Amino acid sequence: MNIFKINIVLASNSPRRKELLESMGYIVEVVKLSMDESYPKTLNVKKIAEFIADKKMDTFFKQNEGFDGIVLTADTIVVKEGKILGKPTDKRQAFGYLKGLSNSCHEVITGVCIRFREYKICFSDISKVYFDKLSYEEIEYYINNFKVFDKAGGYAIQEWVGLAKISKIVGSYSNIVGLPTQKVYQNLKEI
Repeated sequence: MNIFKINIVLASNSPRRKELLESMGYIVEVVKLSMDESYPKTLNVKKIAEFIADKKMDTFFKQNEGFDGIVLTADTIVVKEGKILGKPTDKRQAFGYLKGLSNSCHEVITGVCIRFREYKICFSDISKVYFDKLSYEEIEYYINNFKVFDKAGGYAIQEWVGLAKISKIVGSYSNIVGLPTQKVYQNLKEI
């Protein structure tokens, strides 16, 4: 198998993951999943994204029994002081998330699961993100001009807030976008 000519089924609703994989040269087919993303409340917060990615893989194969290609699932969470900041449900919650991220550090964890026939591997990556102080006006501007409701933590690093207000990251940039591409590549090579 040529590592540069791989067809991948991406079982994800994230256009950013598709863009990242295509930027790496892969041919990507998207299959959208609708599923319950719950997890055991006793699960270590650093394992939640990986758990959900694995659960997405199980859901894909329940719906596509006998599929014989490469499938990739992923989940990204934002963690601030041990608390998960999911996708905000309204403007008030988005404002609260961004205010809480202002002038501080948080972690972005992406869990990934890759399966090809009987081979399956799940892994995760953690990046630290340092925000500058966000003013009330800056938060309002971001919420009013960008789609904050489909993003964990209410922001995307590749948009205005990431370009103007993130002072430092430690770890993988692509992991913060939604897929740790270097680790994905290494694991696809293993297949």
